[in-house]
Amino acid sequence: MFNFEILKRSAHSRARLGRLTTPHGTVETPAFIFCATKAAIKGATPQDMRREKTQIILSNTYHLMLQPGSEVVAHMGGLHKFMGWDGPMLTDSGGFQIFSLGHGSVAEEIKGRRSSSRPKSLLKINEEGATFKSYLDGSYHTLTPEKSIQVQRGLGADLIVVLDECTPFHVDKSYTEKSMHLSHRWAERSLKEFQKGPEDIQALYGITQGGVYPDLRKISADFVNSHPFFGHAVGGSLGESKAQMEEVVEMAMEPLDPSRPVHLLGIGGVSDIFYGIEQGIDTFDCVHPTRLARHGGALMMPVNAEGKEHINLRNARFQKDSRPIDESCACQTCQTLSRGYLHHLLKAKELLAMQALTIHNVHFMNKLLTSIRQALSTDTLAEERKKWLGEPH
Repeated sequence: MFNFEILKRSAHSRARLGRLTTPHGTVETPAFIFCATKAAIKGATPQDMRREKTQIILSNTYHLMLQPGSEVVAHMGGLHKFMGWDGPMLTDSGGFQIFSLGHGSVAEEIKGRRSSSRPKSLLKINEEGATFKSYLDGSYHTLTPEKSIQVQRGLGADLIVVLDECTPFHVDKSYTEKSMHLSHRWAERSLKEFQKGPEDIQALYGITQGGVYPDLRKISADFVNSHPFFGHAVGGSLGESKAQMEEVVEMAMEPLDPSRPVHLLGIGGVSDIFYGIEQGIDTFDCVHPTRLARHGGALMMPVNAEGKEHINLRNARFQKDSRPIDESCACQTCQTLSRGYLHHLLKAKELLAMQALTIHNVHFMNKLLTSIRQALSTDTLAEERKKWLGEPH
């Protein structure tokens, strides 16, 4: 029921064209995974996502174990039936949200160095697991590796992930190393729990940690390579700058088993996707496209904008702009609505604005990945990169 096939390798980088087979369909890779965090894409229905040729979506174990609970989702037939999505799905382990919220932010303290005034909710990390307070009602919970797998079994996604400690950027190498080894022990427990159930309806990903340290990334890669995970995910801190993120991705990817699919957690910028693909990444997930839409942002090819990845339709200069977001875009929004109208909807705080911009951004990301796959099939990825990033030929 599960298979990953490499169809073609680039002659110029580690990039590869692949096909990931799951019980709910195949995913042509490289692919982008949209975040339906609480079993819903914010601003789009499953029908919208299918119409825009979305291949796979992701839901979040942490949020769904708290509301409505995996038992409810399982009773309703699993996530696919619960939310009306019949394509491939992935769930994360819940670890990222526990540790990011625990450090007082959602993502910033994990992926880079920033601060937040959000109350801290992580109470304790030990060998057993992570104890935290629910952001919903303040109730106490302990998520263990076994519990994470049990919850993900109940949710029923095709691809699931081991529990790990997502070490934040601001800790030192000593803590990062201890955390990495804890994550490895948790991964072994996750795998053991996973192997108690049927292996033909879900596939398990291991996660590499090690922060920004090359020797730790190598140790972690050796660990996941030596265990029978279906795929690998690159997790943890990726540094404090774009340059360091690229360096960390490269050091994490180099020692990984190239026969398994590799997922990069929480990264979704256009240039970051191109770089990740060149390093051998097969799938990406990020809230960026849908979150951007909720704040008035519309993704644009740089050659069609002012050298930026998106335009902000809240800006006054769009008030009387009768053009679509992108005249070359075939999405429903660009075929029917003007920039001026979308500007009005945003100012009026109409929900239609979020829906329309979400549809456009989903279409944009799917078009981007389709173009990349086509370029890989013809060994023209460098030229495609220049086209999307506005780089000189």
